[in-house]
Amino acid sequence: MLIWLLIACTGDATQDTSQRSQDSDPGLMPAPPSVIDAPERLVGFADVHGDLAATLSVLQLAGLTDEQGTWIGGTTVAVQTGDQLDRGDDEQAILDLFEQLRHQADAAGGGFYPLLGNHETMNVEWDFRYVTDDGWVDFADTEHDPDDPALADFEPEQRGRAAAFMPGGPYALVLANHNLVMQVGETVFVHGGVLPDHARAGLETINQEVQAWMRGDTEAPEDWISGEAPVWTRLYSDSDDPPCHVLTEALGVLGASRMVVGHTVQDEANPACDGQVWRLDVGMAEHYGGTAAALEIVGDEAVLLQ
Repeated sequence: MLIWLLIACTGDATQDTSQRSQDSDPGLMPAPPSVIDAPERLVGFADVHGDLAATLSVLQLAGLTDEQGTWIGGTTVAVQTGDQLDRGDDEQAILDLFEQLRHQADAAGGGFYPLLGNHETMNVEWDFRYVTDDGWVDFADTEHDPDDPALADFEPEQRGRAAAFMPGGPYALVLANHNLVMQVGETVFVHGGVLPDHARAGLETINQEVQAWMRGDTEAPEDWISGEAPVWTRLYSDSDDPPCHVLTEALGVLGASRMVVGHTVQDEANPACDGQVWRLDVGMAEHYGGTAAALEIVGDEAVLLQ
């Protein structure tokens, strides 16, 4: 059973991840649709990398939660573009908070949709190169068989995390109910970028294949988690002059007008290609030392919040 986070805001730059409770586990929400209608107000934000204080800061900046981390966004729809994991020590608290917000936003008539980034897919692949020391400790109490031969290559103190994120493991199942790509109205959200070939394959196909792998039902879908996959490509985000014609083609296939991405740290959140792509990864986690930023879309107007 997942441990749901109850946050008592102290105003500190860090939060005690022991502030969790098993009293209100409502169960996992199913994966959302890959495409939904545009709401009256749409919000996007990017990488939080295990930093709960930064996560709470951007949620409050966007008017999504109060200081206690409770949803106050009403019918707002919010999409986080992945990379909740690695580089910081508060990963489990963030995953639990996001699941709590999914339920609260849905009950209020809105939506909260954390996506999968490359660091989520890496953890399910057991690529733990960016895990902090406390990141191992955080998941050490995951129930597992210490003699499981599948875990034999890990040190005893590492086996809890490996068990948590292996396909079919408890936190892999949390991630399996998240999308990798999502379109809200005319806005496409993705961690790295949707290239034309990805768009032609279809967002639903991408999501279903990744989710099935995380549940432990199929082998890893390499097209969607490696190479120039939607969680890895930096084509639209690592240059002041990205290939706008490629972006225009991908958006045309999807019937969309803009894409929102994270993945590549920017000096500040910014648009490119005449607003067809918004790059929101501002390194807000402590690892990078940035500050919170989000994008608000109301009607046809997109405004940066920072």
